[in-house]
Amino acid sequence: MESQPLPLDGITVVAVEQAVAAPFATRQLADLGARVIKVERIDGGDFARGYDSAAGGLASHFVWCNRGKESIALDLKDPRGVAVVRQLIAGADVFVQNLAHGAAARLGLDAATLCATHPRLVAVDISGYGPSGPYAGKRAYDMLVQCEAGLVSVTGTPGQPVKAGIPAADIAAAMYAFSGVLAALVRRGVSGRGGPVEVSMLDALAEWMGHPLHHAMHGGTPPARTGLAHAVIAPYDAYPTADGGRVLLSVQNDREWRRLAEQVIGRPELGTDPDFATNAARVENRERTDALVGEALGGLGADEAVVLLERAGVACARLRDVQQLAEHPQLAARERWRKVGSPVGPLRALLPPITLPGGGEAPMGDVPALGEHTEALLRAVGMADVEIAALRRDGVVA
Repeated sequence: MESQPLPLDGITVVAVEQAVAAPFATRQLADLGARVIKVERIDGGDFARGYDSAAGGLASHFVWCNRGKESIALDLKDPRGVAVVRQLIAGADVFVQNLAHGAAARLGLDAATLCATHPRLVAVDISGYGPSGPYAGKRAYDMLVQCEAGLVSVTGTPGQPVKAGIPAADIAAAMYAFSGVLAALVRRGVSGRGGPVEVSMLDALAEWMGHPLHHAMHGGTPPARTGLAHAVIAPYDAYPTADGGRVLLSVQNDREWRRLAEQVIGRPELGTDPDFATNAARVENRERTDALVGEALGGLGADEAVVLLERAGVACARLRDVQQLAEHPQLAARERWRKVGSPVGPLRALLPPITLPGGGEAPMGDVPALGEHTEALLRAVGMADVEIAALRRDGVVA
């Protein structure tokens, strides 16, 4: 059977992007075969390049979000720099930006302006809080939006709210921008017209808050913070094991509880005991329920506990740290790791989660150095050597 081309092969994306939300969105497009041209500042580029140096000397955020892109460094405060972006957009299918509120409009790079000039262009504006309303101009960083969206209020322990350990607001906005681009490209295939796409971090994360939000709006009380425990199901928590590990288990119905009581706890009578026989009773007696499970698992090693729980048909998981994720046996068995090039040499990276059997593998191109493709891209839009030299001399490009 002939291999299918990558879905976005032939699609060109230009992105004036920084941090995580827009770069993560455009990396998804690159993974599906799009050519992504990343426009960066001349003075250090995307500021995510400077977040840390953990990835062999490069910033881990930048490595994660920017493989497979071409980098051009431009001064957008100079009209000549903006003119280069306009030339790149003229040959593009998609434009993405997540500049500070009002900045894209001042440059004439907002979605509405660009789509009026280029009817087939899909132009994406990613913002913190949307283009209007009292919060439109408010600075929006991931943890701030996590707070505004209520995520922090439902994450943590009863005594301490905590942020999510990943940039959840950025990722939510990125994935809606990614899917918005795909939807707009499908529409363009039918109508011949692209159009604007708007995504805000608050809107995206508020949607992800759907369960606690609807619970609070329609039930009258927000879900309690319960650490690793589930607010309305018991037992559903992580329990220490004899070797210092922790195993999380989840009992979803009373049949599973009876199996747990008989085959793991070793007390089959608990399956019919009125204090434990139903989920409502177990939640009401959560401390006693957890004590019974904790005592049973506390005498086992983590691997032994997982085997016993799986044999009993009880859903469970090892509580792994990040390094253990990097060595996860399932990822290894499915050969999900690849090497990508970078200015500091090859780096490990995961294949993207979208797998398209019968098609080509995600290209997973190199992580670019700042301005690595500036000259090639300037030549591609028709600039002569003397013009490029003048732009370099004047500090418009790097």
